[in-house]
Amino acid sequence: MLKLPALRSLAVVGVVGLALAGIPAANAHDNDDNGDNGDNDDNGAATVEVVATGLDNPRGVAVGPDGAVYVAEAGVGGTKPCFTSPEGTSCYGTSGAITRIDDAGQVRVLEGLPSHGQKDTGDFALGPVDLSFGRHGGMYIALGLGLDLDISKGIPALDDMGALVKARLGKGTWRQVADLAAFEDKFNPTGDEENVNPNSVFTTRTGFIVADAGANDVLKVKRNGHVDVLATFPNRMVGGQSMDEVPTSAVVGPDGALYVGQLTGFPFPVGGARVYRVDHDGVEVFATGFTNIIDIAFDEDENLYVLEMFKNGFTSGDLTGALTRVDEDGDHELVTDALVAPGGFALHEDHAYVSNHAIHADEGQVVRVEIDD
Repeated sequence: MLKLPALRSLAVVGVVGLALAGIPAANAHDNDDNGDNGDNDDNGAATVEVVATGLDNPRGVAVGPDGAVYVAEAGVGGTKPCFTSPEGTSCYGTSGAITRIDDAGQVRVLEGLPSHGQKDTGDFALGPVDLSFGRHGGMYIALGLGLDLDISKGIPALDDMGALVKARLGKGTWRQVADLAAFEDKFNPTGDEENVNPNSVFTTRTGFIVADAGANDVLKVKRNGHVDVLATFPNRMVGGQSMDEVPTSAVVGPDGALYVGQLTGFPFPVGGARVYRVDHDGVEVFATGFTNIIDIAFDEDENLYVLEMFKNGFTSGDLTGALTRVDEDGDHELVTDALVAPGGFALHEDHAYVSNHAIHADEGQVVRVEIDD
């Protein structure tokens, strides 16, 4: 994998370390005009409406059994301990949260989750990065880490990160289900350097599927916390360089196979991200022509929706994201690119709920995108 752990963690969304990819962190807010969230024929035909604001580095989105929309806020880190990370200096805190959104407004229903973010600004944080509801209504949360284990193991405050946890919203508490950092430390399925950053969680009948963008694998976590490897994604050569695959999302498709979205690592080739299909026969390429995929989902008509965090690539300096629909013939249709560094989405009825400004403290949003086709 990459010889520079900073670039690898950048590619795993922590999304931390944009400056290392040629996007100065100080300019990361300059593209707000790309997220005007109004009708714009140049940005796809979809109507985009803001439904939540003031979020801290919002990432994964889910619709709960109560019909409300929930979003994982990675937080802003805290004040100590501080340590060297891909974005320079990060500090730990317990500012991670889960926010509930409905017609009455937005409210944080769970706070105090572990987080680390850029010192002074709180941007590019890692913490709660995705959530999924269990079959009986329990909420399960992926806690990112985005660090080489040689670094994180020396910082006890980070021990709760790089894990899958279960929340009890009524009591405002949570407990660890599986320590994915410990699993990587013990087994290291890819055989490369040990790096952990679980970025998505998907509920199945028997447990949970977690895409670990840092470890370059997809894991099955049983309800008792046992972890198995479903697939690993070795590096591939791009332009004469060895590139991390960086799986950021994994869902079970309508055919029962596993589908995995790829962010890509350095050199972050534009158009080089893929969606893979995984079954008992192995791993195959299902869809191509994307850049920096951060989330995927299927609708009831078996169309695949793909969310790109940076549709023009990390090194472009452009934070414009995109939501695209892929039909059964593999044809792409842009739904909207009126998005700024989006971090995750959920489909519900005729809409997609997308986290926007996912790398920004206090400026994060959830937007509702009309997708009725």
